[in-house]
Amino acid sequence: MINRRDFLKTSLGCAALTTFAACTGKVGTESPKGLSFNSNAQLNISFQEGTLKCETLTEKLDIMEQNGITGLEVGGKGLINRVDELKSALNGRNIKISAICAGFDGFALSEEEATRNLCRDTMHEIITAAGQLGSVGVIIVPAFNRQQPVMPHTQETRDFLCQWFNELGTFAHEHGTTVMLEPLNRREAFYLRQVADAAQICRDINNPGVKCIGDFWHMTWEEASDMGAFISARDYLQHVHIASRKTRKMPGEDGEADNYVDGFRGLKLIGYDKFISFECGCNAEDRNATALAAVSLIRKQWEEA
Repeated sequence: MINRRDFLKTSLGCAALTTFAACTGKVGTESPKGLSFNSNAQLNISFQEGTLKCETLTEKLDIMEQNGITGLEVGGKGLINRVDELKSALNGRNIKISAICAGFDGFALSEEEATRNLCRDTMHEIITAAGQLGSVGVIIVPAFNRQQPVMPHTQETRDFLCQWFNELGTFAHEHGTTVMLEPLNRREAFYLRQVADAAQICRDINNPGVKCIGDFWHMTWEEASDMGAFISARDYLQHVHIASRKTRKMPGEDGEADNYVDGFRGLKLIGYDKFISFECGCNAEDRNATALAAVSLIRKQWEEA
């Protein structure tokens, strides 16, 4: 018997493919799955700075480089003071700074102007550092559930959000990077929960400095089809987070539940060539071995997609 999510996944995945084909002419019969993948697609794996357990950043980078991990995602808090350190650590390595994960103060949808301005000002500082490091962008959530007082979920709020992020995106573009909207599951954020919603905001803003990300953990709870979600974003998708799908640990720690093939097909269809970055904890005693086993799982499923 097929369950509701699997039914919706199949139905919406097919609908997404039909739309994708109509818009791009990319879907054909060349691949084993009846899909024509964009040849630009490639798997670039990134670790957040805390993914591995090591004494020094140099040790982490050595392990990453030995295992073909080409991206390092760092936090935004105090980043402006780490630019020289990170540039020096990455000098001569085949590893780049991927995304900058938040680190700002305040929040964009606060009813209080001072809180919004604090968010803008601290984001400006992080964006400046991100540009100096060549990062793909800075991840931002408009508001978490815990943050109050918050603007109501109305058209006026959405219009305000578009204007606010348009200005922030212009600043980011001037600094050679982007701001990236992250949809979260409903337990963490009320406003932005699906990749398609984030992508539509990007379309409405129409600013090269405003992009979005998809996170497999949040998508587990909010998306009927991983493939459809990624296809909906297309060129606006700038970054991807990955974790196990039940407990948000390393991919593979939740066994058969940790299947990303459907999403990887979507990424291949849109020619995604940016980073898939670990954002997860770990239950296992040997954190580093578990992380490298997760890398092997991801590479295997990428080939299966």
